[in-house]
Amino acid sequence: MPIGAAFASFENVPIASASIAQVHGIRLHDGTDAIVKVLRPGIREVIDRDVALMHTLAGLVARVHPDGQRLRPREVVEEYDRTIHDELDLVREATNAVVIRNNFKDSELLHVPAIYWDYTRSTVMVQERISGIPIRDVAEMRRIGTDMKKLAEHGVEIFFTQVFHHNFFHADMHPGNIFVSRERPDHPQYIAIDFGIVGSLTEEDQRYIGENLLAFFQRDYHRVAQLHVDSGWVPRDTRVSELEAGIRAVCEPIFDKPLSQISFGNVLLQLFHVARRFEMEVQPQLVLLQKTLLNIEGLGRDLYPDLDLWTTGKPYLQRWVLQKSNPTTIARRLMAEMPAILKTLPEMPMLVHDFLALQNRVAREGLELLETDARNGRGGGTARAAGATNAAASAVGIGRLRWIVTGAALVVSAALLGAAHVIASPGDTPLAIWIAGGTGGLCLLRGLWP
Repeated sequence: MPIGAAFASFENVPIASASIAQVHGIRLHDGTDAIVKVLRPGIREVIDRDVALMHTLAGLVARVHPDGQRLRPREVVEEYDRTIHDELDLVREATNAVVIRNNFKDSELLHVPAIYWDYTRSTVMVQERISGIPIRDVAEMRRIGTDMKKLAEHGVEIFFTQVFHHNFFHADMHPGNIFVSRERPDHPQYIAIDFGIVGSLTEEDQRYIGENLLAFFQRDYHRVAQLHVDSGWVPRDTRVSELEAGIRAVCEPIFDKPLSQISFGNVLLQLFHVARRFEMEVQPQLVLLQKTLLNIEGLGRDLYPDLDLWTTGKPYLQRWVLQKSNPTTIARRLMAEMPAILKTLPEMPMLVHDFLALQNRVAREGLELLETDARNGRGGGTARAAGATNAAASAVGIGRLRWIVTGAALVVSAALLGAAHVIASPGDTPLAIWIAGGTGGLCLLRGLWP
């Protein structure tokens, strides 16, 4: 379609220009001012060639570099390959923008320009035209009386909200993509553009990251080290106390300091040394998050160098942990998993029966062997004695196992019934459910008690 037919007017001089696309101002036929983002012709072929070279170099590094296995260059390039090719699809970018816009609907913290879908294609995107102050123009923000401390704090809150509440975050937050609204200087609002690169975390990674950050804010370095081992980010045989000492040596000196007094370059360099010493592998799925963190740190340093990251971030993470542990949240998760649970539940009795039968048979055969040896006066050697001992121990453990299985069944049943009750009719949980759960807990204690 010719430009004149699609738009009422078109500005030939681009508003913004980058390696992949450029942006022009337009006016729609209904008089709405907007912008159109257009991919550069032939850019896909250029990127394909560049990424192919990166794959070749990554393979070379993986083979010849001493840290090739730990750094995982192939996986890092594969992650970049997916990210950059996603950025070439402007329909995907428009979808990302809509998701984040809906996540922050009616928010006073962040505004995301609307998408005009009738004009949007894989190589063309039309979006609401915004008017704001570029985030680098600190002088202009100060001139209109912007509360810089609040602006910096809002940036931290937006980041934590996207990562831990929405689990969908803008991963290209460089200064060219961030503006500040002029409307309320006393309660400043961000305006974000360019959603070609976004990130999300698996539930497991999100939990480990959140708990790591909270433990870090609480100076619980033992917990930080233990989480690294539990997550598999460092080898399982890592001595937690040594890793704890290494992390403490890097992090403790920067606590209680504002951004203006922290050299994150030096901190990162020291953390890299710790990572190398403990054979910590690079996590490619977290590269976008790490990149976003560095962007946030840079913005905070420019906007309000006296920002206390620890004081600002810690309360949000504490609320997030409490929310994740909230009974209603757990109940909703149980209800979401209910179809899978109900599918496997009918198989559980037979699985438990088969397991207990196997344990009974092993114990019975071992005891019979022990009695036969005793009647015949034979010792049977070390191996036979060990087998009999194991069988006897198994026999002793059968009773405890029955208690544990019974207790677990009661607790799970009570949890499922309680979750269903909370969702269906919020209020006091019936006494019978509490009794079933309590009985199950007592059975578990009976089985676990030595």
